[in-house]
Amino acid sequence: MIVTVTPNPSLDRTFDVGALHVGEVNRALDTHVHPGGKGINVSRALARHGVATRAVLPTGGADGVELAHLLGGLGIASRAVPVREATRSNVAVVDAAGTTTKVNAAGPALDPAEAAALVAAVEAELEAGAAWLVLAGSLPRAGGDDLYLRLIDAAGARGVPAAVDASGAALHAVADHGGAALLKPNLEELEDLLGAAPRTVGEIVDGARAVLARGHGQALVSLGADGALLVTPDACWWAGGPPLVPRSTVGAGDCTLAGFLAAHGDVLERLRTAVAWGRAAVALPGSAAPGPEDVDLTAVRAVAEPPAHLHPAELLELADQAPAGTVSRPGTTPTHPRP
Repeated sequence: MIVTVTPNPSLDRTFDVGALHVGEVNRALDTHVHPGGKGINVSRALARHGVATRAVLPTGGADGVELAHLLGGLGIASRAVPVREATRSNVAVVDAAGTTTKVNAAGPALDPAEAAALVAAVEAELEAGAAWLVLAGSLPRAGGDDLYLRLIDAAGARGVPAAVDASGAALHAVADHGGAALLKPNLEELEDLLGAAPRTVGEIVDGARAVLARGHGQALVSLGADGALLVTPDACWWAGGPPLVPRSTVGAGDCTLAGFLAAHGDVLERLRTAVAWGRAAVALPGSAAPGPEDVDLTAVRAVAEPPAHLHPAELLELADQAPAGTVSRPGTTPTHPRP
């Protein structure tokens, strides 16, 4: 069972347009409403692939009721913690080229009792048995800046590895606190942590290791169209695939994380699966979660210990020189990632 926590969930309303004209009336070609929030997106992707998951989230108001209803309709087990203020709605506008413009609401404030109830709900799920605890997305207003830190400690006390996908102040707090088995920043979030802009593979790997040195296990750094890097203190791997035309990038990083946690096999296979799930999400409208029929694992190449001097965009050309699947450079041995 993979337990996900979304402290600030949403209803994601996506509008497809031919082109977005700022300051003018735009008419949607299609609309989509999905349960939203990064942890929920992870659970949705896992559920599409038959992986046992439970989503823990606070819910309030009419949008909270609809959110819980949508999760049930998707067959996702959830544990809702009632709160006084209403669950937020987020809006995304996606044009024909796949460019996504998002407006995210702030979301409800949690009082101390509601935050404590959320922590207690997560602890109950951990006690029931969990393979992973996923902490993902923004923190609610007034919910306590230490919420993720409390949950990481709760998971650690029970021997459950924690994966964290956050940004901004929440990510900085987690990075300084230590204790995560897996951090999943994108390149922009890694730059924010470092206060610098790594560009080559070596610079990205060194930056990720500087963060891991604060007390974390490994980092899955998503690079958008350039694939993803998995970094540990003493090894690294890259995976990516040929260019594709995106329909929506909403939730793609969450699906990447879900694929990594759900996959079996050696570390290269897990990383290839992660990238394949993320690519599948980009090819779907709105924040739709890909199922097995959407995933093309054969399109993804992987390289162990990629050359440090290259830009990530150059790695696909290197990998394309070998057959589809995994590529190990001489002297490297793929290993299983730390749980």
